[in-house]
Amino acid sequence: MKSSLPIGDAAARFSLPTHVLRHWEDVGLLRPERDGGGRRRFGDDDLVRIGVIVRSKNAGMSLEQIGVLLDEQAPERHRVLEEHLADLKRRMADMERSRRMTEHALRCRSHDITTCPRFRAIMDEVVAGTGRWREADEPPVDSARVSTDRGVQGRGAASAR
Repeated sequence: MKSSLPIGDAAARFSLPTHVLRHWEDVGLLRPERDGGGRRRFGDDDLVRIGVIVRSKNAGMSLEQIGVLLDEQAPERHRVLEEHLADLKRRMADMERSRRMTEHALRCRSHDITTCPRFRAIMDEVVAGTGRWREADEPPVDSARVSTDRGVQGRGAASAR
């Protein structure tokens, strides 16, 4: 199928406002043809590029990185992609920590997560500048604090019941 869509139809296909496609054209990511009246016409290749841009942006890539990805002559393409993979790995690890913190909050007897002894021990270290973000299931530095978590296995679980 050979497409030749006006900007409004091309934008609608990807649920984008038209100004986004104009911006992407301004920064060199898109080069739609023009009709006799100077209006943009988006062909199949343009639509594929829009799809790649949308997917890449959703994956956290900057427009500059996407430009390198779409430039077949870019010598730094592999470096940019490797850096993006490393960034994705870091973000995925952060999301996993967030998931575990949410699960911890669901199990915790403290209604307010900021009053949970295990979570508070982590935050006290971070706020004081003496600690780092760590998992809620790692033992707190001050072992005198006792967990109020339900169902926690290991040290402190018996005290929580």
